[in-house]
Amino acid sequence: MQTPVNPFKQALAQRRAQIGLWLGLADHYVTEICAGAGFDWLLIDGEHSPNDLRSILQQAQVIAGYPGSHAIARVPVGHGVGGTAIIKQFLDLGIQTLLVPMVDTPQQAQELVQAMRYPPQGIRGVGGARASRWGRYPDYAKEANAQVCLLVQAETRTALDNIEAMAAIDGIDGIFIGPSDLAASLGHVGNWGHPQVQQAIEDAIRRIVKTGKAAGILTPDEGLARRYLELGATFVAVGLDNNLLARATTQLAARFKSPAPQA
Repeated sequence: MQTPVNPFKQALAQRRAQIGLWLGLADHYVTEICAGAGFDWLLIDGEHSPNDLRSILQQAQVIAGYPGSHAIARVPVGHGVGGTAIIKQFLDLGIQTLLVPMVDTPQQAQELVQAMRYPPQGIRGVGGARASRWGRYPDYAKEANAQVCLLVQAETRTALDNIEAMAAIDGIDGIFIGPSDLAASLGHVGNWGHPQVQQAIEDAIRRIVKTGKAAGILTPDEGLARRYLELGATFVAVGLDNNLLARATTQLAARFKSPAPQA
């Protein structure tokens, strides 16, 4: 058996737009519904959702049954010894693409590159796990480094200042703009639609694209999503499972709970 090629990594390198969906409900049943929708990628959130290694594994296994969709996982933290260990565990689950939050400096980004890779290019610990299908991919340890995909989140003023320096690091496949935390960092907490925030986002996307690396973002606003794609963003999440459910149920209840029109 051959180590699987990472189709998402290939798509980013070829500048092919990849449309995704955020998974925050931490349930493999919901994930299967979303996996059948036809998105290019589905992000399993380990930072702001009640996921653990087992629930992330279950969801990754479900997504694997839908070859058109690629499973990405966001780790809760990526820095320091604890972050390195978490990255190792996520990769050992067989997830090839990771999104790491709150990456502010080139030094942090370089540490993440090393955490993603086996020696001599990195410091990832070697162990038999699902990623190698328990040894059934005989060359996994030699081939894994070429297939892992690292996406780092720029979510602060400091991160925006360091975009070019982080993008220049070999092993960084894409930079993802985190709108909510960026809005807070710019003094507009809870208002990612503020003109100053949107200006910063658009400028960041242009700068990332100019470096040759892939730019990504999440927004449930269709108009903004299309705008970001026009600016050159390559991987764009256009919705969240919990947000879709909340909006749909609220709208349905409102249609029946509101006063009936007069005859």
